[in-house]
Amino acid sequence: MPYWTRGQAGRETPQDLFRVLYIGWLVAFALKVLGSAWDVSWHFKWLRDDLAPPHLLNSVGTVIVVALTVIHGYTGYGVDKAALRLIQWGTGVFLVAVPLDLINHRINGLDITSWSPSHMMLYAGTFFMIAGVIRGWFMGAPPGRERVVVLGAFFAFFLENVHFPEQHQEYGILSLGAWDDKVVYAEQILLQFAADQMGRPIDRAMMAGFTLPVPDYLYPVYAVVVGLSVLVVARLLIGRFGAATLVAVAYVGFRTLAWPLLTFTGFPPSAVPFFLVVAGLLVDVAFLVRQPAVRAVLGAAVVTAGAYGALAAQSTVMGPVYGWIKGQEGLLGAPPLVTASAVWAGLGLLVCWLAVEWIASRRRPREAAAPVPRATVPAAVTP
Repeated sequence: MPYWTRGQAGRETPQDLFRVLYIGWLVAFALKVLGSAWDVSWHFKWLRDDLAPPHLLNSVGTVIVVALTVIHGYTGYGVDKAALRLIQWGTGVFLVAVPLDLINHRINGLDITSWSPSHMMLYAGTFFMIAGVIRGWFMGAPPGRERVVVLGAFFAFFLENVHFPEQHQEYGILSLGAWDDKVVYAEQILLQFAADQMGRPIDRAMMAGFTLPVPDYLYPVYAVVVGLSVLVVARLLIGRFGAATLVAVAYVGFRTLAWPLLTFTGFPPSAVPFFLVVAGLLVDVAFLVRQPAVRAVLGAAVVTAGAYGALAAQSTVMGPVYGWIKGQEGLLGAPPLVTASAVWAGLGLLVCWLAVEWIASRRRPREAAAPVPRATVPAAVTP
């Protein structure tokens, strides 16, 4: 194998090898996203199983991730030191979180919420892993359309990962609405297990605890502060108007396509976060302002208003869910909205946006002058 030689991170990488490595990352993340999307819906219907098909599909992606991490670490190809460290730490945290999550389920039975500590470790590991891949591609890919498109794809995977825990409420609100309409998506064994764990009969209070187990303010605040911060970084690194919107469209488009594939095969439906597209557009518009501090202040105010406007519009049609076996169809909906939390969401987004702008302004001169492992042709650092 001509490329299988030991080397330090940052070594010059042949262009064909560089492309193959990052195509591998795209395949790995695609498999993990497909498995994750199926996994949430699965857990709102069936009792948990370690060897459930969604887990197996996700595991195939994880195997590819581990293989690529080993290749980068051994050969030093395709990454600089910072990217390699992020990938290695992220993969390590993820692999440690997997057995911890299994132990958690063995001890506690059902994990009622996506926001559990072991799940958060999985998200954190994936966070650093994708961040390292984004840095590796950003620093090493030659200029051109391919560089921009692939960078956007990686940011769409990044957005999917940070928004993933919010799907508990997006599935939960429609499942609770279905219960009110006397339509039950979950199997009886799952409902009974959840009821026994909560020490309650199978009633609406139990269903509310199962479907919406976290405070109502968490969904909108997290979506605005964390989700939109990803769109801000995407717009900053891709450096083109429309970048944040297209990243949001890619993620929301995937969720929209997955919705009928899951519901028409008998799985529960979910609310789709269409408001992210509106918010992405507003991020792009905010970047038309030349001064970073000004656009951060204006952007946080406008984006928060825009995102909450979209959520409020969805909430007006939340109501009942209609749809039966082999043809479920959910109305546009969103988890309960606490409008007063818009103040905290706006402040949180402002702090994150200013931090991103400040970090970018400090690192840009350094990275422009530093030697970078590039694939054949030097890649310009886009502001």
